Amino acid sequence: MKYTYHIHGMSCGGCQNHVKQTLAKVNGVKNVEVNLEKAQAEIEMEKHIPLKKFQEALKNDGGSYSIHPLDQKPKPKKKSSSLKKQENGTGVYYCPMHCEGDKTYSQPGDCPKCGMDLVEEVSTVPTNTQYTCPMHPEVIKDQPGDCPKCGMDLVPKKPDLSAEEKTYAQLKRKFWIAVAFTLPVFIISMSDMFNNNPLYNILDLKYWNWIQLVLSVPVIFYATWMFFERAYKSIITWNLNMFTLIGIGASVAWLFSVVSLLFPDIFPAQFKTESGTVHVYFEAATVILTLVLLGQLMEARAHSKTNSAVKELIKLSPNEATRINGDLEEKISVNQIEVSDKLRVKPGDKIPVDGVIIEGSSSIDESMITGEPIPAEKIEGDTVSAGTINGEQSFVMRAEKVGKETLLSQIIEMVNKASRSQAPIQKVADKISAYFVPVVVIISIITFFIWAIWGPEPAYVFGFVNAVAVLIIACPCALGLATPMSVMVGIGKGAQNGVLIKNAEALEKLNQIDVLIVDKTGTLTEGKPKVEKIGFAKNYSEEKTLHLIASLNQYSEHPLAKATLNYAKKREIKLQKTQDFKAITGKGVEGKIDNELYFLGNKRLIEDHSINVSQDLQQEILQQQEKGKTVSYLANTKEVLGYVVIGDPIKKSSKKAIQELQRKNIEVVMLTGDNKQTAAAVAKEVGLLHFKASMLPGAKQEEVKRLQAEGKKVAMAGDGINDAPALAQSNIGIAMGTGTDVAIESAEVTLVKGDLQGIVKAIHLSEKVIKNIKQNLFFALIYNSIGVPIAAGILFPFFGILLSPMIAALAMSFSSVSVITNALRLRGANI
Repeated sequence: MKYTYHIHGMSCGGCQNHVKQTLAKVNGVKNVEVNLEKAQAEIEMEKHIPLKKFQEALKNDGGSYSIHPLDQKPKPKKKSSSLKKQENGTGVYYCPMHCEGDKTYSQPGDCPKCGMDLVEEVSTVPTNTQYTCPMHPEVIKDQPGDCPKCGMDLVPKKPDLSAEEKTYAQLKRKFWIAVAFTLPVFIISMSDMFNNNPLYNILDLKYWNWIQLVLSVPVIFYATWMFFERAYKSIITWNLNMFTLIGIGASVAWLFSVVSLLFPDIFPAQFKTESGTVHVYFEAATVILTLVLLGQLMEARAHSKTNSAVKELIKLSPNEATRINGDLEEKISVNQIEVSDKLRVKPGDKIPVDGVIIEGSSSIDESMITGEPIPAEKIEGDTVSAGTINGEQSFVMRAEKVGKETLLSQIIEMVNKASRSQAPIQKVADKISAYFVPVVVIISIITFFIWAIWGPEPAYVFGFVNAVAVLIIACPCALGLATPMSVMVGIGKGAQNGVLIKNAEALEKLNQIDVLIVDKTGTLTEGKPKVEKIGFAKNYSEEKTLHLIASLNQYSEHPLAKATLNYAKKREIKLQKTQDFKAITGKGVEGKIDNELYFLGNKRLIEDHSINVSQDLQQEILQQQEKGKTVSYLANTKEVLGYVVIGDPIKKSSKKAIQELQRKNIEVVMLTGDNKQTAAAVAKEVGLLHFKASMLPGAKQEEVKRLQAEGKKVAMAGDGINDAPALAQSNIGIAMGTGTDVAIESAEVTLVKGDLQGIVKAIHLSEKVIKNIKQNLFFALIYNSIGVPIAAGILFPFFGILLSPMIAALAMSFSSVSVITNALRLRGANI
């Protein structure tokens, strides 16, 4: 005996295999077939096994999946209204230089490898607005109202600072403290440039040196102490980085000065002034560290802009919604919305969660998610997404996805993950950085000895100053930031235009493709097929043919099946129970009605069963196919009984996008499971030169392999389960956001709007990001190539020019900021 059940929780082929293996282990089970597309399991058993046993088997295996009778799909789990976003953000932190790929940390702090401040990931959940009393700030409520203590109206509470804002505020406070103590040190030191130094009329030089020491202590041991901690950590872990060089350079200058104050007699005459005191470098140490702190402050401000696209996305979701509770309407926090809640969306309101319109209609501005400026007309039964903006009409919607399950939250999550991924081009920078710091330290030591041996008097002083300058200017920070900054900004830019990039590698691959393979239905066409005609044999009627077609299709989730069911519903056709239903991938379906076996599908299905087609019907079908229509045959085991003609309009953007791709020398090929006549008609209309028809999923995958064997980089764009194997095989898979979850999981790029113009945008984005990365790498490498020799004193024999360590520190700080600034230009890029 066989039983069919609904399986909840499957999302990919791995889930399908896992469920199949788990159910097969239950005692008494002879065979299990699991259909991912229909979310069903057909279980053959020796004798009836209670459903409870299968439920226990799946629960004991991790509880990710559940099994239910076919007519009792599980009710969605309600979201707990008590779940709140963490008070101070997501609690997920990552290194902006992506030293360890997509590794994250649960606490703020420094990256253990490069020492940079960890950046907080942007939350996918909108901040819940809280209300407080202006007179009694301890009163905090989730909803507006009156203060229970004084009766005043509660006002919105200012949101807590994010981790980035706290870091910036902390750095800013330390910077001004550093400036306050560094400026007097700098003035005392620079006063030596004046004849008859007026300061010496107040105190002797040795006392001014002691004052510089005292003033430098708050700078060294408070305002910039974190740099020394990072330098120490980098040395003991041997993760040498920019703070290694800064720490060594500044500590050498400061310790040298302290020792010179305490033990002046141990130094040779070259290091001493006319008054017998040793030259001190407190101003070099404090100014260098203050300038580095300024650089960190500027970077913190710039970092907050690199993920501004994600922050703008999270702002799209409103904090409040209007829930319909019986005859009443109530204002609630968006975090309190539960699945199946009825929500009123008024004109101009932002849609709070994903759902379906159940009453009314309106035009929805979806530009913030799809990048499409023209509002979309929505009627009852149409889906709407969180963050989009309602037009001028009110409607009622039913919530279907809330919290992290909404499309907006998934976009933000995908952008967060992609922003932390490493592009292959970054390996070049990583390789250079690995050897950079040790080489710079060696150059610094060589610089000291060259000046000490062959330099003019005071040779040791020149050697010391230039060695410190080499350490300070040779900061590898700009090199490390070159790639991740461009990737982060670029991926955010893509998200704002409806192009979701799964990882940085995909962004780089897009720039290399030679061939783009596209599916027909849902990619070139609208993917919203409609029944245009029902054809039937002489001894049949239109009503009877439609009755059989719709009855067979009632268990299928294929877009063509849904089109026939909608058509039958409008015609008020009553469906009949179908037994032994079976979906045949790439061909059609079969099932028994009144104990007679029927087939519904394409010509390949009919040929497989050697079913006869009358000449008249075949002629009618051929005429429809020549017009580019899709035709499904209805047959019993002996002959074709009728057919259904389904039209799927071609997207307006398809032809223009294909022309633009061809101008970029990208070969566009259409692979479709439809017949040759339909495929040829569509190809002609959109201007395609290459296409293949009657392609099963395996054949699409083989075609990708064949092109790859020719040395071509292949991108595949599709929207269905049947496209998943080819998407996974291709060099880069592009899924239509309007398609199935399986296709989206198999792809590296998802187009929210789901048309070919999105592919053009994705390729333009890839070109601009890769160009930006190369610019950043060039700036960083050229800067260090020129800066280190100048700091070492290569220009001194020819022009008498030396680079002060303080100028080196300023240049080093601005090099990193220049890289980030260049990356930020991508925010205004036109894709």
